[in-house]
Amino acid sequence: MFDNERVTDLRPRLPSPLQEVTDDRFARHGVRLLLKRDDLIHPELIGNKWRKLAPNLERAAGRTLLTFGGAYSNHLRATAAAGRLLGLPTVGVVRGDELAGRPLNPSLARCAADGMRLRFVDRATYRRKTEPDTLSAVLRAAGAEDAYVVPEGGSNAAAVRGCRALGEELRGRADVVALAVGTGGTLAGLAAGLARGPRALGIPVLRGGFLGEEIRRLQEEAFGGPRGDWSLDERFHFGGYARVTPELEAFAADFERRHGLPVERLYVAKSLYALVVLAEEGAFAPGTRLAAVVTGSPFTA
Repeated sequence: MFDNERVTDLRPRLPSPLQEVTDDRFARHGVRLLLKRDDLIHPELIGNKWRKLAPNLERAAGRTLLTFGGAYSNHLRATAAAGRLLGLPTVGVVRGDELAGRPLNPSLARCAADGMRLRFVDRATYRRKTEPDTLSAVLRAAGAEDAYVVPEGGSNAAAVRGCRALGEELRGRADVVALAVGTGGTLAGLAAGLARGPRALGIPVLRGGFLGEEIRRLQEEAFGGPRGDWSLDERFHFGGYARVTPELEAFAADFERRHGLPVERLYVAKSLYALVVLAEEGAFAPGTRLAAVVTGSPFTA
């Protein structure tokens, strides 16, 4: 895939396993719960991060990678890891210039240890990062005018097309496919890959109500128009990104005890919690094969 002697370090496990688990909270409603174990694709480029980054790494063709994220961004960590494994320079533009004078948190420290140069920008500049003049200024300040730019969360047309394979792997194996949604790229590609028939259900982990429009935009950019049957349920963000309430923590710990599966809190826990609630509400007809995409694993410093 990549013209690089370190390519073997990026060899993924694809297709990822589909594992059925017995859970009485679903079984009593006649629903079969399947876990699409994208967390097993690669030990460092986990889940949808592999699917979104791989096509962008091909397009980068050995250039410096520059991307954006918050202080706890999974995407920044994945990009930094990819750079280390492939021997590519990486630059991470981090939201919040107030962080520049503080000790790095474990997530950003991992990025730095993997060789990523971190650039902290004020929040007003960060909000305008997609504007051409602002982006040019950010690139100049980072000394990376020739860098290949990957957007925040990794969601662009190339990433969306990369995530189409996730849906293709699940065709005929599930009736509903659910996953947590951050920037919308994985859901946009998943729905396209499922094509006609199975329904894709996104559980946003951020507040705001903007994701529907963004997913439509991404599909237009990637495929020239809408693809697949998808919907969003925006009730389960638990206050917003990186918010983990005691209720959500208790749910995740219980799911881990029931199934022996490490549950990532910021995304995966919210999607699994949502599915339990939806099953109790009767959202899935008896006999439904419900596949939950495990998009990541817990971060350990």
